[in-house]
Amino acid sequence: MTKPSLSQLISNPSCMDDYDPNSMPVDKARLFIKQFLDPVAETEIVTLHESLGRIIAEGILSPANVPNYDNSAMDGYAFNAQNLNGAQLKVIGTAFAGKAFNGALAAGECVRIMTGAAMPEGADTVAVQEKVLRDGDTITLSEIPKPHANVRYAGEDLKQGQSVLSAGHLMRPADLGLLASLGIANIKAYRKLKVAFFSTGDELAAIDKPLATGQVYDSNRYTLYGMLSRLGVEIIDLGAIADDPQLLEHTLLDAAGQADAVITSGGVSVGEADYMKQLLSRHGQVMFWKIAMKPGRPLAYGKIGKAHYFGLPGNPVAVMVTFYQFVREALLSLMGEAASPALPMFKVECTTPIKKLTGRTEFQRGILFTDATGTWKVKPTGAQGSAILSSMSLANCFIVLDESVGNLDAGALVQVQLLEGII
Repeated sequence: MTKPSLSQLISNPSCMDDYDPNSMPVDKARLFIKQFLDPVAETEIVTLHESLGRIIAEGILSPANVPNYDNSAMDGYAFNAQNLNGAQLKVIGTAFAGKAFNGALAAGECVRIMTGAAMPEGADTVAVQEKVLRDGDTITLSEIPKPHANVRYAGEDLKQGQSVLSAGHLMRPADLGLLASLGIANIKAYRKLKVAFFSTGDELAAIDKPLATGQVYDSNRYTLYGMLSRLGVEIIDLGAIADDPQLLEHTLLDAAGQADAVITSGGVSVGEADYMKQLLSRHGQVMFWKIAMKPGRPLAYGKIGKAHYFGLPGNPVAVMVTFYQFVREALLSLMGEAASPALPMFKVECTTPIKKLTGRTEFQRGILFTDATGTWKVKPTGAQGSAILSSMSLANCFIVLDESVGNLDAGALVQVQLLEGII
């Protein structure tokens, strides 16, 4: 079956099997968005320092063995296990890291060796210094090690020509050290994804201005900025835009013209008669959904020109939940990540009862903790309203309750999804 285009789905939603814009399940919405994501193609050369958080555009092969010589894994004494006659050996020199012993070992001889030092010619085993008694130039092995013990061999970590990192890999701190160990100073990476965002609504006030009656401070742009910063994208903050059709239209088209993705908060609730929805329908291919989830029921996705568009709810917690559950993975894919992994979940005991309706997925804010026995448990942060942003500040995880889950008693096992460590 041929996959329908985005424009076909907008004009005729029934052409997608089981598609229902009034009760889209969370998993189905993720899969729907994923099929329309086209990663950036442009690349650039960046230094190793600059590569953290970037997606590499071509695979990297090891230019050499790592380590590139046989060396000692411990401080001790290097000798040839095949030539060992008894438990005593004569010390004929010392090998330091970066300063090898110049010579070869004969039967009954050993070399004092430091961690990382090159194995002397003729040696194949290291006795750790804690298992050795030394008297002048003679040592006695209190415990004879197995042959080849405590030696790191050339190519043990990486062999020359071996694949180190694949194209589409997201560079992490360990990767910087790995490539540095190979002497690689520059890599080819996909260019940074450009993401523009703005908030909508007459009620929004700048944080450095006093509030008038009926106004609220625009918190959504700051949480969006924080979440986008952790992804390492190029951020274009277009501010808070009042409900003025001309101003909204100018801002939307400006955002789509300079960014790969556009994110807005507010103005996409299904059934609302607002300017933003009219503009999106006029200038783009955008679908409006009611997701079967809480918080964050209203969601919009589509294209404005060549830019991907994500319309998030206006409530502060709903903005963060929908970003983590839909937008984050989509942006990583647009950045060029080969396989954006789903955020891991695991089950723990919930210490308090939870009220919930079946038929929708809920992302309750939770606090994961260890009890007196060291067992991991979780509890909700308290009130779970979608405007209670303090619940996100207190939380270190989501308690994820799928559509089949109803009310739960204290002690029930629930799935949790960690917030710490999201890139």
